[in-house]
Amino acid sequence: MLITSISLQIFFTNPERAFPGPTSIILVTPLSLMYFIESSKYAQNLFKIQNEIVQNIKNESLAGNVPIITDEVLNYMIFTARNMKAGNILEIGTATGYSGLFLARVANENGGFLTTMEIDEKRYGKAVENFKKLGLFEKNRMILGDALEEIPRLDKDIKYDFIFIDASKGQYLKFFEMSYELLNENGIIFIDNLMFRGFVAVKKEEIPKRYKTIVKRLKEFIEKLNKEYNFVLLPFGDGVGIVKK
Repeated sequence: MLITSISLQIFFTNPERAFPGPTSIILVTPLSLMYFIESSKYAQNLFKIQNEIVQNIKNESLAGNVPIITDEVLNYMIFTARNMKAGNILEIGTATGYSGLFLARVANENGGFLTTMEIDEKRYGKAVENFKKLGLFEKNRMILGDALEEIPRLDKDIKYDFIFIDASKGQYLKFFEMSYELLNENGIIFIDNLMFRGFVAVKKEEIPKRYKTIVKRLKEFIEKLNKEYNFVLLPFGDGVGIVKK
């Protein structure tokens, strides 16, 4: 069967909240889809890593099949955190420390620090090594452990301007609810991979069996954010959610 066009329905946000925007129906042809892909590549290529050490960390992570943030999402996250002059920053899901390196610099520039958590011991060790290479280890806090256990142990008197969630997708709701209490007024929670490879937007029968539970949880999470919080869902990368307190 020849597909000549595709209709996409994109939900940007709850129109009653701070990021108004109606649901949009977009007709996508093969040509426009190609332009969209090329536009995405163009946006990704605008992000340039100037530091050779950081570039090597990125390359090693990709070579080791470690899931790291995509260039266009990282660029937007840095832009957001830097322009809001985020001081204290919390990251849930360190991995090898790639995204944390950029967040730590933003936090340190604004007189604050990054607190980052990783459950995997091997990845945590690599992240510590990477932070030390760039002189960031002593200025920030790196925690080895399950975020569900470590977040409640954080000092409740310390609030965060910016929180980045990029860990176990099935636990996103718990991560969010626990960290939201630590967010400053006007602070932002930045959530990556909300669309989970696009499966959140497709019909149930199109979702592979092994992903059905996680996709169901993510859909419920998105719906909760959309109804109860100051939230916007951005359909780029693998889906970016932003909540402002």
